[in-house]
Amino acid sequence: MPLKITPPVGARTLAGRTLGRTLGTAERTAKQGVRWALGHGLPRTAIVRSARKGDLQGDLILSGPGSHTFDLVDLFEEFRARGPLYQGGFSHLAVDHEVIKEVLTSNDFVTGFFAPDESGTGLLARAATWSASDVFAPLQPPSLLATEPPEHTRYRKLVTRVFTVRAVEKLRDRTAQIAADLLDDIEEEAAASRMSVDLVTRYCGLLPITVISEVLGVPVELRERMLELGKGAALSLDIGLDWRTFREMEASLEEFDTWLRGHLAYLAEHPGDDLLSQLVALRDDGDRLSDKELRAIAGLVFAAGFETTVNLIGNGIALLNDNPDQLEILRARPELWSNAADEILRLDPPVLLTGRVARRNSTIAGQEIPRGTIINTVLAAANRDPKVFADPHTFDVTRENAREHLSFSGGRHFCLGAALARMEGELGLRLLFERFPDLELVGDRERHPTRILRGYSHLPARLLWPLETSHP
Repeated sequence: MPLKITPPVGARTLAGRTLGRTLGTAERTAKQGVRWALGHGLPRTAIVRSARKGDLQGDLILSGPGSHTFDLVDLFEEFRARGPLYQGGFSHLAVDHEVIKEVLTSNDFVTGFFAPDESGTGLLARAATWSASDVFAPLQPPSLLATEPPEHTRYRKLVTRVFTVRAVEKLRDRTAQIAADLLDDIEEEAAASRMSVDLVTRYCGLLPITVISEVLGVPVELRERMLELGKGAALSLDIGLDWRTFREMEASLEEFDTWLRGHLAYLAEHPGDDLLSQLVALRDDGDRLSDKELRAIAGLVFAAGFETTVNLIGNGIALLNDNPDQLEILRARPELWSNAADEILRLDPPVLLTGRVARRNSTIAGQEIPRGTIINTVLAAANRDPKVFADPHTFDVTRENAREHLSFSGGRHFCLGAALARMEGELGLRLLFERFPDLELVGDRERHPTRILRGYSHLPARLLWPLETSHP
């Protein structure tokens, strides 16, 4: 009879837990590595190789981080000279306004990087399924950005009413009051310090996130932290991140997801008169929303409520500072501020490009597009299409067709927060320049280190007042 060794009471449990934690950590790290490889490592390798072979698409993607969209205009025109649809080493790419509009509105194309595969037996499909995270991520199902009808239609109907033109107009007075309060704080700070003020951190971000926080029932005192997490999460829209940046991005998403779970749990016990409380009630009222669907919808709606506007206001401040003649037109004709917001969106859009994949064999711009083909639609280039916009590289707040830009995408994935962004951009810029008519940007402007989302991370400004005013 073999010798039987009985461990001390609890030793098996302790050893099992330790081994379980070790294996759990190893598995989480392995899954994170696969997510990085699929979404960033492999695409980055392909992009770098293509760029070395003279692929213009590789040049576009690699030159994106931290650059100004204006620096990419020559590259846009090179693509345009090659025809309506450029075939790169990684994907097809479109800069033509008509072609992009067709792709965005076609039922032959869906979001994502892989064609729908119901079997899920392909190697990449299996790897993606195995490594999938339960943490909220903007480009992962069931996010509105990563789903298609009928799920997308069902999700969008739940939240559209908050972002309709009529609903947004009801927020106009409150938005103006929030802007006035922020400008009071900026004025007091500038008068006391006689130093420049960073308008991105003190105004461009705080205005939209305060508005959407009140609409959704998010504590306003968390707004600065939410903006910081938003900066980290914005990188999730990029492609080709290095390993360290990818891990930092996922850490931001995980922290936001942890907060979101707790906040939704709180609203389940203490519901308010806000959209998130109503969504929680849908989850708890049967099977209309799963917990993951609830978090995906709530997280994206929150981000959609401020991310576009932060960049719209910042880009607008810079454009008006650099084009004082256009600011003078707006002072003489204030009814043009709404049109000016669209012209800013056209010339310096918050989003560089968006991707679609062919769900079936199709034809675009006279070219056969096989199922599974990716088409990157460069919205910023479409907005400068000379066939649509006269003198397309000129900033003109009187432009009659400025609203024809594609900065909010198109079709069923048209930006949920478009009406809110337009209203906040119009009000935010007008009230800022009315309060500080001699505002002047100073020092170094810093752009976001992102490829897809385009805007400023810092805009230092000196607030100068005319001598005849009562300001100090």
